Amino acid sequence: MAKKEPKTKRSSRRRPVGRKRSLFRTLLYAGLLFGAWSVIASGGLLAYYAWELPEVNAVGQVARQPSVTLLAADGSVFATYGDLYGATVDVHALPEILIQAVLATEDRRFYDHFGIDLIGLARAAWVNLRAGEIRQGGSTITQQLAKNLFLNPERTVRRKVQEMMLALLLERRFDKDQILTIYLNRIYLGAGTYGMEAAAQRYFAKSAREVGLYEAAILAGLLQAPSRYNPVRNPRRAQRRAEQVLAKLVDAGYLSAAQAAAAEPPVRRRRVAAGQGSRYFADWVMERLGGYINLGDRDVRVRTTLDLDLQRAAEANTAALIAGAKGRLGTVQAALVAMAPGGAVRAMVGGRDYQKSQFNRATQALRQPGSAFKPFVYLAGLERGLTPDTVIDDTPISIDGWQPQNYRGVHYGRVTLREALARSINTVAVQVSERAGRRRVIEAAQRLGVTSRLRAHPSLALGTSEVTLIELTAAYGAFANGGRAVWPYAIEEVRDTGGKLLYRRFGSGPGQVVDARALGAMNDMLTTVMRTGTGRSARLERPAAGKTGTSQEYRDAWFIGYTADLITGVWLGNDDGRPMPSVTGSGAPARLWKSFMTTAHLGKPPRPLPAAASQAVASVVAARKPGGAETLFDLTRASKGRSWWRKAWELMDRRADR
Repeated sequence: MAKKEPKTKRSSRRRPVGRKRSLFRTLLYAGLLFGAWSVIASGGLLAYYAWELPEVNAVGQVARQPSVTLLAADGSVFATYGDLYGATVDVHALPEILIQAVLATEDRRFYDHFGIDLIGLARAAWVNLRAGEIRQGGSTITQQLAKNLFLNPERTVRRKVQEMMLALLLERRFDKDQILTIYLNRIYLGAGTYGMEAAAQRYFAKSAREVGLYEAAILAGLLQAPSRYNPVRNPRRAQRRAEQVLAKLVDAGYLSAAQAAAAEPPVRRRRVAAGQGSRYFADWVMERLGGYINLGDRDVRVRTTLDLDLQRAAEANTAALIAGAKGRLGTVQAALVAMAPGGAVRAMVGGRDYQKSQFNRATQALRQPGSAFKPFVYLAGLERGLTPDTVIDDTPISIDGWQPQNYRGVHYGRVTLREALARSINTVAVQVSERAGRRRVIEAAQRLGVTSRLRAHPSLALGTSEVTLIELTAAYGAFANGGRAVWPYAIEEVRDTGGKLLYRRFGSGPGQVVDARALGAMNDMLTTVMRTGTGRSARLERPAAGKTGTSQEYRDAWFIGYTADLITGVWLGNDDGRPMPSVTGSGAPARLWKSFMTTAHLGKPPRPLPAAASQAVASVVAARKPGGAETLFDLTRASKGRSWWRKAWELMDRRADR
């Protein structure tokens, strides 16, 4: 009988097999369990991401800021605010080459994939792997639309998953042409524009329906980096990018190499904006716009008073003055305002560099005007019976313990008011103010347009109360336009994008505020300032008048002057009030005023300033005399004494009766 093997040996042979089966079953179970939980977790995570997804049916109701487009007086666009959208253009209404340029650049398989291009993703991954860096992206147009309309730009797994989910939803909800139409009308293309129509209007002044090959390449090139390839701000970069797009059109089979090589860049338009300086004016317009219309959610176009040629001249002359000073002025700021006699602001410079400081020193800075305030003092004196030939003794005076000082302590003895204003004699100005009454001086300044608070201190006559450049310049407007006060304004009319009129300016301000006698006398005196006085360096080859101003310790330097066509004010100073080294209104401000006004009047015939009644009568008499060659400008000094004014009024009354 054969012997049985010991049980211990039999059991030792079978145990390893059992352990292997048990380990396999355990691993299989664990793997299945892990897979199941992974599926559950992934599904839960996807469900969580899906729960936060917006409703794709609301694709046409995406919130945005209403746009404001600012137009210069000639209709040129010089600034935009908010989100600028053009009219919706169907994909079938756009040039085929524009569609091809977009597809060749962004998504060649757009009409073949289901919203996510697996082939494109694989190709991009391979290119990036070989390059060792990110060279290509695999996002489709549908994914880009989902990201731009509904998601933020953060680079996270969550955002990428939601982007893909939204792309699938968009593909299910809309057909390909609808998706492409939405994309081409919603995508951001730089300079505040959204959509091909708005961008074509902004960059080429034409509809997207009319763009040619090269223009289509520029628009398609903007999709990668709208600000970097902006053809207005970066024309060379835009051109290089357009050439890349043309190469992609050839590679995609839409163009031949010969067609691409024959494409010519569009004729570059004149820059619509005057420069960064015009942003001061644009910001001022935006601050005031709400007082005329309730913007709501409407896109509007605002026609303003800005003259682009004058704006460029103002910026160029201001920059040239500061550059020419070669550091002598330090970090001084400069401001300039030019306006028509009716108050329409034609040019504005609010500082040296808008990028560094958006504070508008033309409209926001309150500064002491110094002697530039004196015309209101003398106007009040004339209205109380004084004349340009009234004589006052220039001598040291004291009022309640306060003693005004003349420039460099010089006194001239007995002088006429005309001479005192021309030489900017402080003691005489104070005496005129005291004779007329400080309250009347304040009333005269306010009547002409000074709105800032004025203090009735004896130093009022020397311009110690702070004002803004724009209000002081506007107040001089009454001397230039025949005695009518003006309100400085910038907005002519406002329309919505459909052309509906929402606002149009009408009216001409407060009306007559200076009588003819006082007006003629003031123009006589302020003309003398520029002919023989402190304003000599601003003298023009045409009738002009103005006044210099320098505040205490050279903190502010002014020149405000005018012709019959334009009133311009200039200010120089430091924001922190630091004194400038011996800078007076008769120096740099007067030179800047002259250089700008010379440019502004090129090609314009000289026109006389409004004159007094006696001057008008003398002008008529001179015109009737055979060979009479006197001009109104030469007759400015014809009136002598109060009796002349009375005789002039009598003559004018007789002429009116006839």
